[in-house]
Amino acid sequence: MPHEVIMPALGMAQDTGKILCWLKKPGDAVKAGDALFEVETDKATMEVEAPSDGYLTDVQAREGDEVPVGNVIALISETAEGGGAAPPAAVAEAPAGDALPEGEAVIMPALGMAQDTGLIVAWHKAPGDAVAASDILFEVETDKSTMEVEAGIDGFLAAVLIAAGEEAPVGETIAVISAEKPAQTVQVSRSAATGRTPASAPAPRPETKKPAMPAPAARGPARGEASGRILASPKARRLALQEGLDLGHLVEAGYPQPYHAADLEILRKLPARSAQSASPAARRLIAQLPVEGFSDFAVWAAQHAGLTDSNALLAGFAAAGLPGEEATVVVERWGQARSYTVPSGPLSGLTEADPDSTPDLRVRDLRASPVSAVDLGPEEVPVLTLTSSGSGLSITLECASHHLTATEALSLLSDFAGRMEEPLRHLL
Repeated sequence: MPHEVIMPALGMAQDTGKILCWLKKPGDAVKAGDALFEVETDKATMEVEAPSDGYLTDVQAREGDEVPVGNVIALISETAEGGGAAPPAAVAEAPAGDALPEGEAVIMPALGMAQDTGLIVAWHKAPGDAVAASDILFEVETDKSTMEVEAGIDGFLAAVLIAAGEEAPVGETIAVISAEKPAQTVQVSRSAATGRTPASAPAPRPETKKPAMPAPAARGPARGEASGRILASPKARRLALQEGLDLGHLVEAGYPQPYHAADLEILRKLPARSAQSASPAARRLIAQLPVEGFSDFAVWAAQHAGLTDSNALLAGFAAAGLPGEEATVVVERWGQARSYTVPSGPLSGLTEADPDSTPDLRVRDLRASPVSAVDLGPEEVPVLTLTSSGSGLSITLECASHHLTATEALSLLSDFAGRMEEPLRHLL
């Protein structure tokens, strides 16, 4: 069955994307991960990868065309002949007799280049509610993370087209925000129209005052517990760090993951643990290298492999020690930060990520600064800091205990240190 290639959403406020150029011709064989075309938005220019193996067929958009987010622009087919014209992107429809109110469409965002769909975990606003651009509108979950998404514009939530617990393709319209308070609102379930059963998801979290804390229900292990990692939204992690709260206390108390900002109220009310049972709030590990081979490797990679972005190389080396198939890494150098999407595989597969995307890891390159050691404490994501140490290199890993288990932290630092000392290990 052909796989649809859609115009991706590279930013929350993006409505369209401009096709700069096709990197493959109709009929060409492609592999999943091959750069397929270049797209330009008002914020960035990025290469978009093929979502599957096959042949590029049924190309519907030409170079220079402005295409709405979510529109099907080509197919990846099993044969070079293709399977006919690409169908239009699926759009959730209101029940018969219910016209959608006028307003700005809210689309399912792309939180990663390899993401096809997103699961609505919870809506934070109900149809008819007034919303500000900075208000949290809903929470979405992908195979990598759970994130809170802001409304983006002021207005009123006039229509909700995807219920909590349902999945929607990237770029599909999932809600409508109108400028004026609507006389009638629309709330539909995507699964009701298709006959599918929605996935299990927590109910929307009301913003009203909570009742007394209930006892946790009996349950099996929550997602993330098997590996020791804790699933939580970026906002929940940030607030927990600011207040010195340990999300592991919620795990021990039996509350299911993923955790969100509203769950911190429960965490604050939990009885204090004894010092013996409390888990450490932070991890700090240091690796000392007598020599570093990265600088020479970066020169070689630029001259012989065409890899001229040394920041991208650092991102690739760092992400290799993280679990999962893809990671977003921010590299900071000279006070500037660049984000990269790092898939598993060759370094040539790296692409620049949306600067607004939530990273999995941050790398601070302070080799050219007079700073020789850091002890900054945990931040929202794990941080690897590089500082000079004589003719060698010092690498410091700082993270919260719920970011990485002790084993994962040791593995990440050891792997990265080994690659910085002997970069050719990355190519073996």
